[in-house]
Amino acid sequence: MRGHTAQISNRGGRWRLYVVLMGDLVSEWPEHHFGPTPTVPTAAERSRVLTALGFVAVDGAEWGWTEGNETYGDDTSPVLLLASIPVRPAGPADGGAA
Repeated sequence: MRGHTAQISNRGGRWRLYVVLMGDLVSEWPEHHFGPTPTVPTAAERSRVLTALGFVAVDGAEWGWTEGNETYGDDTSPVLLLASIPVRPAGPADGGAA
């Protein structure tokens, strides 16, 4: 079974969670927009969204956070926050499709 990575990022006050499907023949990655919010979506909210998208976190995995600059190499540009977690397709026991 091949794993995937879920990521969450913020741009313009909107959090976006998506599953990276590298090498798969898909036109769009599964994604969810949380809308404008001043806080980071909780781990429980992210978990519910992942399940709705058909994925669950790999057992024992935790979200890892990274920050970067909007303009690469320019430490005066706005900071971008990005978190990622390894995921797998959800099965019937996870609340996903068979």
